[in-house]
Amino acid sequence: MSDPVRLVKAAETVPADPTPGMAREKAFETPMLWAGRVVTAPGAVSGWHHHDGNDTSIYVVSGVMRLEFEGHDGHLDAEAGDFVHVPAHTVHRESNPTDQPCVAVLARAGGDVPTVNVDETDVRR
Repeated sequence: MSDPVRLVKAAETVPADPTPGMAREKAFETPMLWAGRVVTAPGAVSGWHHHDGNDTSIYVVSGVMRLEFEGHDGHLDAEAGDFVHVPAHTVHRESNPTDQPCVAVLARAGGDVPTVNVDETDVRR
C-alpha cells in the first residue's frame, strides 16, 4: 500500500541545498522525487551547479529565469508559464535579468544528491 496523500503548505517549506544567488525551499523529498520552489532576486546570478543523476523540471510561476549551461553559447530565457527540462549532470546556472523576483517550482526525479555546486573555473563553455 502506498503512502497517503500529503499536503505541504507554503509556510511549511524548508530551506534547501543552497547555491549562491538562489533561495531554494524544499516541500518534500521521497527516495526518487524532490519538489520545491526557488526564488531568484532581481539581478541575481547563481553559482554554477548540477543536480547529479536527477532530471529537473522547472515551471516558472512569475518573472524571468535566465539559464546558461555547458555546451551552449549564450542563454535561454524562461518566462512565466514556461517549462524547462534540465537533464541530469547538466552544469548550469540561473540568473534574473529583470527588476522583479523570479519564482519557479522545481521537481527532480532520480533520487541522487539534489545539488552539486561547481567551481566556475571547472565550467566548460
